[in-house]
Order: sequence, then structure tokens, then C-alpha cells
Amino acid sequence: MDGGTASLARPLSGGTDHAPSYYAATANPAPDRPALDGETEVDICVVGAGYSGLSTALHLAEKGHRVTVLEGARVGWGASGRNGGQIVNGLNAGLHVFRRRFGEDVARFVADLLLEGGDIIRDRVARYDIECDLRHGNVFAALNTRHLDDLRAKRDLWAEYGLDNLEMLDRARMRDHAATDLYCGGMIDHRGGHLHPLNLALGEAAAIERLGGTIHESTPAISVETGGARPVIRTPGGVVTARTLVLCGNAYLGNLVPGLAKRIMPVSTQVMATEPLGEAQARALMPAGTCVEDVRYILDYYRMSADHRLLFGGGTVYGGTDPKDIKRKLVRSMDRVFPQLRNTRIDHAWSGNFALSFTRVPQLGRIGSNTYFAHGYSGHGVSGSHLFGRILSEAIHGDLGRFDTFAGLPWLPFPGGQGFRVPYSVLGSWWYALRDRLGA
Repeated sequence: MDGGTASLARPLSGGTDHAPSYYAATANPAPDRPALDGETEVDICVVGAGYSGLSTALHLAEKGHRVTVLEGARVGWGASGRNGGQIVNGLNAGLHVFRRRFGEDVARFVADLLLEGGDIIRDRVARYDIECDLRHGNVFAALNTRHLDDLRAKRDLWAEYGLDNLEMLDRARMRDHAATDLYCGGMIDHRGGHLHPLNLALGEAAAIERLGGTIHESTPAISVETGGARPVIRTPGGVVTARTLVLCGNAYLGNLVPGLAKRIMPVSTQVMATEPLGEAQARALMPAGTCVEDVRYILDYYRMSADHRLLFGGGTVYGGTDPKDIKRKLVRSMDRVFPQLRNTRIDHAWSGNFALSFTRVPQLGRIGSNTYFAHGYSGHGVSGSHLFGRILSEAIHGDLGRFDTFAGLPWLPFPGGQGFRVPYSVLGSWWYALRDRLGA
């Protein structure tokens, strides 16, 4: 991708305060970090204090680099502080997709990466003593025999590459994870898990600062110049000149770099939190304490919080707009899974965007010689962003092996470009939703 100058087309939607989520209401204390004021020269500048940016910055700080992070709102303001909190190993595009499209060598390369993101998270939590309610195990729920066949095929394929963390569940064992009659079985990933996502982001930010890094909040990048010897980032209050620039805005990067904007599409998903259910009811509904997602194209995902609330998410809105009534949209799905919770009070409901790539393969790459980017995790960003942050840090530190392999994979634009990507995706979702209903 060629270097050049680009500017932000629109400001952040929803202001700079955290979304009115359960996570924001239960966040660990964090300092207010001052906005950038004036001109400065830095070694490495990371745009975006979500998981991709924080992971990259923390890995670089651990290697001895001086890193400055610019965040348009607050640390974890975007998807990293709003998501379902599930550590789902792997990438949205399945291992079979990589093998079919790119061959055996790429499939083996990707297989070696599938568990790394979750391992990085667990290492960060332990090393920096991050309090984020980390728990182990995530479960994929099947509503019909086709779903079970697909899960079994995934387990068998992963086993071919030496990955033995997946185990099938029959109907009875599935009820240990979700006390509902909706599912005919499922599969547990023993290396998955769940956590408080905003507290993870806040803990990683604190670790960066502990290692000498700097974070500026309320500092959106309004333009970047990537064509010169050193990238230049302009903000409302100052200018940063960097030796290396890393763009980690993902679904909230806007048109800061038009060449990146056309590669992805923002998609909103919604989450809500019930009133506290009490320990007894929480254990009765989800005895094993894992998190669950079903395997439909438009899926439900849920888990219990540390204070015994059901956190329930699902649905998508292509283009990244928020539905008018989040609670109404999600309550019907929750009641379908757990009719025992009908008429339960909902205390929090919120929405946020993730970045979807057309192929569901996340992308990383370089603009010119000294500007890097990563985005497009397509709903698998909790683990994927931590993995890609490490790979970006390796490249910046001088080891381009894994970076070049992934950056060399071809990407495809959405059919019809940015103007048609939303209706195209809506039509596709209707088709796949119909297949799910028919069990085809």
C-alpha cells in the first residue's frame, strides 16, 4: 500500500466517555490521562488504545522500546471495552478455509498461532496482576445435528495439527454449561475462557506506563502523513513525529487512511446485563462457570459475571449503527435460551462495533516502510488482537518472519465496494440465517 496523507472523515460517535455498559460501571480505578499538547518526536507511536494497540505497545515496551499511545477517547473505549468478554481461540475464518485457499503450509502456520492469543492474555493477567475476573473454558452450543457435525469436523481437523483442547459434549453434558433444552450438544474448548474486558485493557495500559510508555487520552488522530521518512500524526492539540507508526483503530479508524477503510466494514453487536441473580440461580443456569456461544451465523453468546449477572449478547447491524431498542432485541433471545429468566430486570444494555473483513481473515500490513496496521478480526478480536499485537511488535523489533507470512496473504474487497457492502452482507446474513432455521 502506498504512503501518503489522509485525514479523519468524522469524529468518534458517542462521545469520549465509555459506553454505559456493565463493564464501565464496574471498572477498576484508572487515572485520567492528559491529551497531547504541543509538538513532540517519539520512537514509536501507536494510534488506538484498544487491545491491538495495547498489545503492540506492551510487547514493544517489554523489548525496551519507548512507546507513545494516542487514544481518541479513553483506554478500552471501543470494542475492547464493550465486547462479550469471551476468549475464543482461533480466527473467524476456520482452519479448513486457510488450507483450502492458501495450502497446507499456510494452514500449518496458522494452526501454530490459534492458541497463542489466549496464552498471551493469561500471561499478561498473571505477570502484571491484572484483576479482570479471568475464568477458564468456553463452549460452542449446537442447535441441530448439522451444527454438531460441523463442530466434530473442527475438533478432528484441529487434532490433525496437534491441537487437543477441543472436546465434544452430548446433550446431558451440555446442560452442565447451560441449563436449557435448546441445545442438542456442543463442544468445549478447555483453553478458552472469559473475563472483564475493560479491566483487562485498563490493566494492560497500566503495565505499559509502568514500563515507561506514555498514553494520551482524548487525543484523536485527525490526519496522518505516511509518505515521508518519518510519519507525522496531527491531533487537535499537537503534532507527533515518529520513527514508526502503528495504526490500531480497527472499526473506529474511520477514513483516517482511506486505503484501510475500504478493507473492512464496521458491524455493531449488542450486549446486556441482567440484575444480580444471586449465586444459587447463577450456578443453576450455568453450573460449570464457562462462557457459551452458539454456532449459528447470527449467534447468541453469554456468560455469568463475577457478581452473578447474566451477560447476554448477540445480533449484528452491518454498517455499525445502533438498534433503537437493545433490550427488546436481546431479551427475546435470552428468554428463548433461559425461559426461567422471563421478566428479569435488565440493568445495562449497550452496543459497540467490530471490524469485519470480507473473507473473515484478519489483516495486518505495512504502508510504506514505517507504518504498520492490524484490523478486521471479524468478531474474534479478544484473542486475535493480542496475537497480532505480538506479531506487529516482532516486525518492528526486526523479526519479520511471521509478519511477512500473514501480511502476504491476499485480501478481497467487499463486492460492490463500500457503497454496496452493507446490503450485500444483509442479504448474505438472511441466507445463512435461513439455513440455520432449516438445519441445512
